[in-house]
Amino acid sequence: MIDKFFKKIVNPKNKEVKVIVEMSGNHQGKFSGAKKFIDDAIKNGADAIKFQVYKPETITLKSNKKDFLVKTTGVWGKYKTLHDLYKEAHTPWEWISKLAGLLNKKKFPWFASPFDATSVDFLEKLNCQAYKIASPEITDIPLVEKVLTTKKPIIFSTGLATFKDIDLLVKTIKKKHNKYAILKCVSSYPNPLRDLNLHSIKLLREKYKCSVGFSDHTIEDLAAKVAVTQGATIIEKHFKVDSDNSSIDSHFSMKLSNLKKFKKDLNDIEIILGKKKLILTESAKKNFSGRRSLYIAKKIAKGEKFTLDNLKSVRPGFSLHPKYLKSILGKKSLKNLKAGDRIFKKNIKNIK
Repeated sequence: MIDKFFKKIVNPKNKEVKVIVEMSGNHQGKFSGAKKFIDDAIKNGADAIKFQVYKPETITLKSNKKDFLVKTTGVWGKYKTLHDLYKEAHTPWEWISKLAGLLNKKKFPWFASPFDATSVDFLEKLNCQAYKIASPEITDIPLVEKVLTTKKPIIFSTGLATFKDIDLLVKTIKKKHNKYAILKCVSSYPNPLRDLNLHSIKLLREKYKCSVGFSDHTIEDLAAKVAVTQGATIIEKHFKVDSDNSSIDSHFSMKLSNLKKFKKDLNDIEIILGKKKLILTESAKKNFSGRRSLYIAKKIAKGEKFTLDNLKSVRPGFSLHPKYLKSILGKKSLKNLKAGDRIFKKNIKNIK
């Protein structure tokens, strides 16, 4: 079942929107926090859960040199070096192992972003069903090739990628299989709305003929909803347990209690958009009589002429189409008619 889930979401024919709940560093620094996150995510309707699997030493160097200093004045600015930041943000691998075991028992879909070869080996032992290539790793072709040895579906983000980068990655993936999806992404936390450029979702779908989604780093839900209108079928978003205001990514994460409505709204958008054709729906047909038609407004005798005084275009729509009004005016009635009577061509002399 889990395997089928990931094969489905990377299938470009899939139209159902799926929400991937990203835990990232939102575990509040304790296993109980990570466990509660998983429980709340499932309770509130997550379609899949994603982890980030790295250690500080597998993602950066422990160095105080300029290149390795945290260059931000934001929430993460309190960490001096990248190593300090990732030490705080990473999820201990023994936690990942326990959480994966719990999810496997529940047959609940989960996957992860590996950041080096050792994390891929670790995840394979846990029966990871798919892999995410994070946007900063999109140029790490050796890592991608390592992931490809697993023959599992691959989802990757475009946050720091050019078309040249994406072309190379897609070419590399296609050497092994065609099970991949692209997530439009902006690598800033949180995303300014002006930087999202979600029209590019359609561009990615057209160019690569694959399933395309949106990795959402905004705080609210508007961007994800717009992404769905552009054809996104996978929404990846950072979440947090409602009481969490201390985890490293909590400042741009949505509360898990909002997930259920968020997910419903996203799928309702596809229903609202419907098909690319004008349809008179069954619900509208019930009100078809609300259209206008021509009715006798005042008593008219046989041989009397139709005028704007005795003939009106009004609701309901059971009588003659209003398009005939001009051609009827001045013509004579072939029978006596009373106010409220319908009018038909057979009642009118010399009407075509």
